This record gives sequence, structure tokens and C-alpha cells, in this order.
Amino acid sequence: MNPSKILLMSAAIWLLAACVKNAETITPTSTNPDWTTESHSNDADPDYNVVFPQDKVNTLEIIMTKQTWQEIKTDMISVKGADFGAGGNQGGGPGGVNSTTEPKYVSVTMKFNNKTWNNVGFRLKGNSSLSSIWRSGIYKLPFRMQFDEFEDKYPEIKDQRFYGFKEVSMSPAFKDNSLIREKVTADIFRMAGIPAAQTSFYKVYINFGDGLKYCGVYTMIEAIEDNMLKAQFGEEKGNLYKPESTFQSFSQAQFEKKNNEDTADWSDIQAVITTLNASTRTSNPTQWRENLEKVFNMDHFIKWLAVNSTLVNWDTYGGMAHNHYLYNHSTKKLMWIPWDNNEALTSQTRVQLSLAGVANSWPLINYVANDPIYYVKYKAYVKDFNDNVFTTNKMNELFDKATNLITPYVNGTEKEEKPYSNLTNTASFTAALPVLKQHVVGRNQAVASFLK
Repeated sequence: MNPSKILLMSAAIWLLAACVKNAETITPTSTNPDWTTESHSNDADPDYNVVFPQDKVNTLEIIMTKQTWQEIKTDMISVKGADFGAGGNQGGGPGGVNSTTEPKYVSVTMKFNNKTWNNVGFRLKGNSSLSSIWRSGIYKLPFRMQFDEFEDKYPEIKDQRFYGFKEVSMSPAFKDNSLIREKVTADIFRMAGIPAAQTSFYKVYINFGDGLKYCGVYTMIEAIEDNMLKAQFGEEKGNLYKPESTFQSFSQAQFEKKNNEDTADWSDIQAVITTLNASTRTSNPTQWRENLEKVFNMDHFIKWLAVNSTLVNWDTYGGMAHNHYLYNHSTKKLMWIPWDNNEALTSQTRVQLSLAGVANSWPLINYVANDPIYYVKYKAYVKDFNDNVFTTNKMNELFDKATNLITPYVNGTEKEEKPYSNLTNTASFTAALPVLKQHVVGRNQAVASFLK
């Protein structure tokens, strides 16, 4: 064969191979030149190392137009009853702090590691925290991002992902001068054997239409309904609920489904509530426990309760009827998943370590406290957690690592300053770490007294 033809054939084969390789990483239908399979498509596995690193602080940029920011403000007047920075009453009622209406999604541009994500769904999130920050005129607002929210309007972003993640939540550490509670509490739960969303620190810059503004350190939290179930439970087909219930009685409206929405079946959670409140609890406790454990993972709940009561996390079941999920595992039954931990590790408590005085309106806790078998198990889990996880050495190491990571971006080379920070001043951040460490010492002492 002619040598020139051999060269041409070799070049063609090489070019074809390069195109095939490129097709594996670039989505040709996308109009975004940054779009790759790994970074933007739904064909890649979630990359926890990139999105949720544990040894560095990532950087995000959110860009919106003045018109988009005005759209958010108009919507928030309807949802929360106040314009940005309006101050004043934060009471409940229509349009107030207790409004169940969620702010709407708007389209923004997101930049990360020199790559761009177009038409990302962005909405503010939260209840009392959002109302307070909003009325105070603080730009460090809690928000969520859903990467394919607007795929119907913009087909070129169909199934858009952020390194395998469809949705993430961004916590501004409201009421937390340490800025680390959301992050480390999730870590502590997992250290204790309680599945919890992965978290990581991010520096966030937001353009509200007038140029990028530094909005400080956020904690990114993975959405429970996204990859967390598969990653930590090994499956994701069971019903996932985000309850707003005390579990005294069943109301479908109080158990929002986060998956399987088209299947009108709430029988699993109905069975839990019926069995939990059955008369056999007092007439035949053995039968009651046996029946309950067929539909609800009581062992897991009791462990969560022991961990939650020891570290102190008041803004959840027992004080509030929210801030948790329930997942119906194929073999382990309905399991409790903690959520929204920014007010954990504080002195404020609604449930005593001994569980004494818990009202009948919180049956899941009240019945554990009053059942001798479950209460013994609860005390054993308190002891195990206190002795093996919630020690001063382990917690100091965890707190120091988190604080050292974010310090340069709070009061170092970059500073959190109002109106782009919820901190009173940077001195309040510096003072928060010793308070956290002392909290652990105090709780260790409380456990020792409780177990005497």
C-alpha cells in the first residue's frame, strides 16, 4: 500500500478514536462549552470528593440580574409579608414567618472551578431563619439550587447536574457564630452510626445585579432525596417523607413525599402511627413493641434520640414537628434521618437528657421514656455515644479542623462583614470555638450524672 495512504488511514483512525473519547466526556447537544459528562450530565456518578471535600473550602459564584433580584423580592413580599430589610414583626399567619409556601425558583448562573452552569434553579429556603435574615436586610440568605429546574424552558440543560448532584442546600449558619455547627453535627451523627447528609464548607460570592459581593462561608448540604439514600442506605426506591407531624395522628398533608409522588400510598407511615398509638402499649407492651418494630426501626430511632439528646439539638422532633426525614428501607423499615442542624450543640433544650417531662404530644419520645425495655436501650446508647464518640478529644479535633479551615475566609484574608454576614462582628466568631468545646465538657458531665 502507498505509504501516504497508510499515513492518511492512520490519521483518520486516530481522529476517530479522539472523537469517540471526546464523545464520552462532552455532550454535543449542549450549548455550554463547559458541559462535560463528569461535571454537568446525569450519566456520571456523584463525585463526593469534588462537591463535598473535607479538607478544603470550595468557592461558588452565583450571578443574577437586577431583574431577577427584584423578582425574588416581589415573591418574598407575598411569601413572607415583607420587603428585604423591612424589619418589624416576624409573626405567623398568611405571609408571615410560619407560612408554608416556599419561595419560587428563579434562573441564575453558577460558576465553580472555572466552569459555568447555566439556568440553574435558585430559591430561598427556610422558615423563621429566612424571615429574620430577610427582614434584617442581610444578603447572606439560605438557599437551594436545583440544576435541572428549568429544563422544560431550556432544553439544552436537560438532566443538568453538578458533578452528579441534582440539588444542594446552602446554609448560612444562622444563629451560629462558630459557623461550623451544621457541618460538624452531621459528621457527629455519622460517627455515631446515624446516616446524615454530607456537608462541606463553601465561600460564596453573589452578584445581585451590581457585581459580585462576598457573602461569606456557607455549609453546602446534600439533598436527602438526591444521592444520599443510595450512598448511605444502599437503595432509594422506598418512600421518603419530610414530616411536619407530632405522630399523634395521621394527616397526609403532614407527610410530604419527596419521591414516589405519583403513587398515592402512605400506608407505611399510617401503619407506624396506628401501631405507635395502639392501646396494646399499656395492655400488652410486648405485643406493642413487636408490632411497632415490624413497621418502624425503633432501635435506630432510639439511637438517634440518645445522640440528639446528648449533644443537644432542640430544633427538631420533641421541640418542633420538623427537621427530619423518614425513609422506608426494604428490610430495615422506616428509618429516621436528621436534618437542619445549625442550632445543635447549644445550651437551649426542649428534651431533658433523662426524657423526664416529655409531653404526650410527642409520643415517639414519651413512649420510649415510659417503656422500661426501650428506656434501658436509650440509656445504653447515651453511654456508648458519650464514651466512644462525644469525647473531648474527638470533638476538639473535629471543631479545630473545621474552624481552621474557614478562619481565613471569616476574619483572615477575606472577612465576613455586614450586610453580607449574620455575624455581629468577627470577634463573635473567635469567641465561639471555646464555647463549643465547653459545651462538650458540660454534656459529658450531664451524662455522668444521668447514668449514676
